[in-house]
Amino acid sequence: MKTIQYQTHGVCSRMIEIELEGTKVQSVRFLGGCSGNTQGVAALVSGMEAEEAIRRLSGIKCGFKPTSCPDQLAKALEKALQEA
Repeated sequence: MKTIQYQTHGVCSRMIEIELEGTKVQSVRFLGGCSGNTQGVAALVSGMEAEEAIRRLSGIKCGFKPTSCPDQLAKALEKALQEA
């Protein structure tokens, strides 16, 4: 199991901690941000292949911001897969 910590940019959450087993997301934990939303996103991607999560979450915006917590999770997963 591999644990990744990703410093977010442009969102309310400060960091995302991800546990991957190969290319499958085992767990996600957001530090900061909207608790209900981040817990919901984390629960939905648990057990999902990282590529599928990236495909679904990439490009999601939060209001007028150019990114969102789900988009930042996609970026974190992309980085994790590149480093694998």
